[in-house]
Amino acid sequence: MALALNKIIITGLNTNNAGAYLQSTTVTALASASGNTAVPTGMYLLVPSANVSVQAYNGSAWTTIVAANVGGVLFSDGQNVRFSNSGANATVTLLTVNGGNAATGQYNS
Repeated sequence: MALALNKIIITGLNTNNAGAYLQSTTVTALASASGNTAVPTGMYLLVPSANVSVQAYNGSAWTTIVAANVGGVLFSDGQNVRFSNSGANATVTLLTVNGGNAATGQYNS
C-alpha cells in the first residue's frame, strides 16, 4: 500500500499500469473450507469472491463484517481482520493505491 495518497494520476489507464491510481493484489492462502487468512495491512477495495467473507476481531470474538460474495472498502491492521473461506480453494482480489510502479523517462536514474 502506498504511504501517501498524493499521486500523479494519468487518466485513462487501467489497474496495474504505470501511472494508474489502482493496482491489484491477490491473496491466495485460502486453502480449504473453514480456512482463515489475515488481510495484509492496508486500505483496499474488496472485489466480491464466492465463499469468502471478511471477519474482524472485536476484542472477544471474530464476527463477520462483510458477507461472502460481497465487495466493499476494507481497512486492515494485518492481524485483527481476516478472510474466512467456507468453500473450496479460493483467492481474493484486492485493489489498493498504486505504490509506485516504475515509470520510464529520459531523466530517470
